[in-house]
Amino acid sequence: MSLPYLRNPPEAQVCFPLVNTSCPRNERPMPVVFAMYVVMTLATGMTMLGNMAVIVSIAHFKQLHSPTNFLTLSMATTDFLLSCVVMPFSMVRSIHSCWYFGDLFCKLHSCCDILLCTTSIFHLCFISVDRYYAVCEPLHYVTRITVPVIEFFLLISWSIPIFFAFGLVFSGLNIIGAEDFIAAIDCTGLCVLIFNKLWGVLVSFISFFIPGTVMVGIYTHIFIVARKHAKQIDTVPRTKQADSESRMKPTSKRESKATKTLSTVMGVFVVCWLPFFVLTIVDPFIDFTTPEDLCNVFLWLGYSNSTFNPIIYGMFYPWFRKALRMLVTGKIFRPDSSTLSLFPAHS
Repeated sequence: MSLPYLRNPPEAQVCFPLVNTSCPRNERPMPVVFAMYVVMTLATGMTMLGNMAVIVSIAHFKQLHSPTNFLTLSMATTDFLLSCVVMPFSMVRSIHSCWYFGDLFCKLHSCCDILLCTTSIFHLCFISVDRYYAVCEPLHYVTRITVPVIEFFLLISWSIPIFFAFGLVFSGLNIIGAEDFIAAIDCTGLCVLIFNKLWGVLVSFISFFIPGTVMVGIYTHIFIVARKHAKQIDTVPRTKQADSESRMKPTSKRESKATKTLSTVMGVFVVCWLPFFVLTIVDPFIDFTTPEDLCNVFLWLGYSNSTFNPIIYGMFYPWFRKALRMLVTGKIFRPDSSTLSLFPAHS
């Protein structure tokens, strides 16, 4: 997603020198431009390669074909598409304050920005539901979280954001009441997504605050239940406790680790996107006076969430590290590689 910002001073150079109505171009010192290109290109490349590794790992290894991992696969696909379709073009716009790719692609780019952001948060919300049943109701997990249920989750995660993003941008509902501001900044080479006061609030709550609150509530409940189970184990006599722990240790340890990992993913998401969505609400009420560079910082902080997710997988998931080693060394191309075990014998 992108926020509107005021244009640069009139003394700045323009995006299209041969066009009288061209937007002013943001002229930065060459070292600054070079540094920005390096940082943003690295972020885009890491996002692309990291999420591609997750996609290939889950799709290739049969041992990873589980309901939770199908959701993870779809989320990694979302982040990968963000790195391909959104981030490269946002990089040019953020550095030069110019859009060189045409008006139609500007709308499509804005749609994809909203779509992929909203889809990511929906995936995280449904993953938290999966974790709830895995940890809090393990006996019902297999019957509740089935492949048809996951397919329904994926349908909701993709269909609602698609209709929401394309419907909002192409209907123009988001700019009703802001026509005077748009007319004042309109020029050739401008591509900003403007939200009026109503839609600034609605977009933020639909895409972030409501599902984010649901996730925080679910994970809080999970941690309370996990602590309760730990206290119950501590009150069991030592002999019974040892026997109980020996039976529950593999599953409990695996589910606890997965829950902590996914909670970290959610926490990183909140930290990355909270400033942007707060700004999305506030900016229309202060007449779109937020500095352009601050908008770009918050926007790229949000994009960086898609960069961090594969890193988190690598830190917390031994199976991902093993799959990544096999991918880098070329062992994944062996005929029997898809059936190899990625988990320790007693994990």
